[in-house]
Amino acid sequence: MTDQPRVLAGRYRVDALIGHGGMAEVYRGRDLTLGRDVAIKILNRELAQDGTFRTRFRMEAQAASRMSHPTIVRVYDAGEDTDSSGDRPRQIPYIVMELVHGTLLKDIIARGPVPVDEAIRYTDGILEALEYSHRAGVVHRDIKPGNVMVTGDGQIKVMDFGIARAVSDSSSTVAETTQIIGTAAYFSPEQAKGESVDGRTDLYSTGVVLYELLTGRQPFRGESPVAVAYQHVSEAPEPPSEVIDTIPAGVDAVVLRALAKDPFQRFSDAAAFREALDAAASGAATAKKHAAVGAAALYGPDPQAAADTARTLRQLSDDTTMSRTQSGPPAAWIWAGVALLAVLLISVFIWVLSMRAGDGVPGGARLVPDVSGLAYDNAANKLTGEDLVPTRVDEPSDTVAKGTVVETDPGAGVSVAKGQEIKVFVSSGPDATTVPKLEGLSQQDATTALEDAGLTLGAVRQQDDPNTAQGIVLSADQQQGTAVPKGTSVDLVIATGTVTVVDLTAGYTLDDAVAALKSLGLTATVQDDPSCAKTDPRSVNSQSAGPGEVPIHSTVTLVSCSG
Repeated sequence: MTDQPRVLAGRYRVDALIGHGGMAEVYRGRDLTLGRDVAIKILNRELAQDGTFRTRFRMEAQAASRMSHPTIVRVYDAGEDTDSSGDRPRQIPYIVMELVHGTLLKDIIARGPVPVDEAIRYTDGILEALEYSHRAGVVHRDIKPGNVMVTGDGQIKVMDFGIARAVSDSSSTVAETTQIIGTAAYFSPEQAKGESVDGRTDLYSTGVVLYELLTGRQPFRGESPVAVAYQHVSEAPEPPSEVIDTIPAGVDAVVLRALAKDPFQRFSDAAAFREALDAAASGAATAKKHAAVGAAALYGPDPQAAADTARTLRQLSDDTTMSRTQSGPPAAWIWAGVALLAVLLISVFIWVLSMRAGDGVPGGARLVPDVSGLAYDNAANKLTGEDLVPTRVDEPSDTVAKGTVVETDPGAGVSVAKGQEIKVFVSSGPDATTVPKLEGLSQQDATTALEDAGLTLGAVRQQDDPNTAQGIVLSADQQQGTAVPKGTSVDLVIATGTVTVVDLTAGYTLDDAVAALKSLGLTATVQDDPSCAKTDPRSVNSQSAGPGEVPIHSTVTLVSCSG
């Protein structure tokens, strides 16, 4: 006897296993209601008994369901299924997602270094997804090649939003107490140190992925997660061009800025990262601030990073799940290092005491003041007071209020000549666009109009309309001419091209049946049947179409007894 396929919530049929990790298994499935193929992610039975894992699993569904973007794997539904195979019933959470056909980015990298233009294109797709998710308030926290799919037409799809893996499948992970902080080879220094994270953490991980695409290897490698954590926090990456000499210098600078230890020295957001990549791809000169931060990443962190490194290693060493990979250094070397450090500290102390006041900045130079967060007029007055010349540059920002300074170029604290021009970047608010005319267009034309306006297609719901052909837009959830932020998702209602005809032989008089068909925009014809006795009033013996869906403007023949 053949086993019946498993069906979740009476709707989703579970088919073949297509992937698995330490936390969940992913199956090919079928939405029996809508008749489409889907991917179904089911939490492992053992982890489903842990409230923490179940909560994180639900958070993943909630985070991803808020986003609708071509570069993000969409979540259609989520729920819990009862598993009665054990000694008592268990609730197993599941997520129903878009089924993507393609190749994992990690499998592409496994074949060797990727050409520069392809590496930039893949990275741009990841950053496009992050740009959208960060605007939605979602930080991925685990960007890596295993979470990125490349479709057959080259489209990037980013997966596993809103959750850091609790148990690793083939990659090492590092945990601080009970907090999952990502995959060791791709997490940021702030993740390694157990600090709070934001969107710049995802940009660092994307920089690691770009480095691996260009060189075929990760920038930091070690025998254990602890060794990799140490390098992320305290060691400078080898520039990609020193691994493969054909990589352009501009790309080098972009990668090194993305891998800066200090989050404030990285790109401010995914859009800035994308712009720098576009400039590097087109051969444009890399901006000074990109190169300067790249140099900082190349030559290592400031002294505070050394203290952070020591603290990180102590925390990681307390983890009893990790074993030490090498013995400690000889005691003689420790004391020699301590003595050398003491001599250096004393020398620096004497040098500071002997400095004359005012030696820090030459008389003809000025330090650029920090004016970020100020209104432009106040910032301009502050710069003018330092004998500098402010020049206003407006740029859109989703995070900084309109009219407020985002940053300056050169940046705060940089020594410049008296009278130098300082570019002051001022927020013009979110980059807005206008909702185009959508009603009356075909779904394809509406999608094109949305893309041309910088918007995305959201949910599509079908609805009967007696006067509108199939596939034509009836309405949208955003009114035509409304100003909305770019990237906004717009839901559409599309005509089915059909109307629903009821059973007219059940209690309808002939006149009522004809009137019901006309109200649906259909044409009614009456055919007499002399083989049966005529009733008064006349009734409907049979109908040529329905009950059910009938094409709009079609003709329905009603057969009525006339004998």
